[in-house]
Amino acid sequence: MTSPESCQGSAEASPAANRRLILLAAGMFAVGTDSFVIAPLLPYIARDFGVTIAAAAQLITAYALTYALCSPFVATVTAHWPRQRTMLAGLTIFVLANVGAAFAPGFATVLVARALAGLGAAIFAPVAAATATGLVAAGGRGRALSIMMIGLSSATALGAPLGTLVGSVADWRTVFLLVAALAAAVDIAVAVSMRAGAEVDDAPLAERLRPLRDARVFSVLLTTFLVLTGLYISYTYISVIFDRATGHDGARMALLQSIWGFAGIAGAALAGRLTDRWSSTAVVRLTLVVVFVDFALLPLTSAHPASAAAAMVVWGLCGWGFVVPQQYRLIGMAPQAGPILLALYTMAVYAGTSASGVIGALALHVVGPHQLPLVGAGLILSGLAVEEYARRRHKRMSFAMPGV
Repeated sequence: MTSPESCQGSAEASPAANRRLILLAAGMFAVGTDSFVIAPLLPYIARDFGVTIAAAAQLITAYALTYALCSPFVATVTAHWPRQRTMLAGLTIFVLANVGAAFAPGFATVLVARALAGLGAAIFAPVAAATATGLVAAGGRGRALSIMMIGLSSATALGAPLGTLVGSVADWRTVFLLVAALAAAVDIAVAVSMRAGAEVDDAPLAERLRPLRDARVFSVLLTTFLVLTGLYISYTYISVIFDRATGHDGARMALLQSIWGFAGIAGAALAGRLTDRWSSTAVVRLTLVVVFVDFALLPLTSAHPASAAAAMVVWGLCGWGFVVPQQYRLIGMAPQAGPILLALYTMAVYAGTSASGVIGALALHVVGPHQLPLVGAGLILSGLAVEEYARRRHKRMSFAMPGV
């Protein structure tokens, strides 16, 4: 349920709703920065605590696994809470965890802090996205979700590079403090500007979980898992895939990543408008076909600077453009179960992220780094096949039962 002031009569949000959307996007920016900035800080953390890079990398695993595994559980437990209270709880845990990481006396403490940060993000992010769609009428949901994704994708283009710069000039602890400060500012703003008491879900637990039995929900989550696994295989090993184009130059690699991040911002914005104008199915199919072709050509295009930059633009546009209509679909299937469905979506995304590291490591020894994107292309194609099968199956069922 949403408050009367939350939902306007048209797809365009009111000025107050737009300010709240930007506020929620700022929260997503903080969560995204915390997720993406850790990788380039690993050498500094490993050096300070006297551990290997591989051991320090478990900080990423602790955050991602907690985020993935806790999202559906906490969304179910907090479904009857006012959404403002849920977001405040998530952001507060997130802030305290980052402060704890900044002042951690030992590596084990940082590891626990990263897991707690993942828990805070798992509480905040799905509810923030569901709240964003409640600030506009149904015809503007795509745009609202795209603003959330712009906040997240901006972390790759702006937050993570800035964090890396701060970490190299000052130290890695300062980066965690800055992330905590940003999240604390959003926490205070949410407490002040987003009133509680309007979005309580009093439905029984069985009713809230009913959408999980919908085969369409499973197909969306499976498609998301396959596609994100394929995308992140190449992102995880981006430095070796593009080494011919960068010449092992860190500045060139950073430039390619920034190109990818800014293309992601554009892709999220464009996908939101196209989803509202066309349909989520059309946008999903378009982005998957184009990014599949892009990945299939990466063994060739990743060898030269100009073609590598072009490939990163397509990857950013379609990779981030894919996630907006997927979330839109889940919200449309059962708006009242939005936080739970988006939490499951988050689990599918981070499960794909985790699987990409394992599959990529195995494939790297079989096909080599420059052919690795073909493995990603195969997974993307599998996701497209699941999407097409689910679409045709639903169409047949709708034809057989006109009331469906």
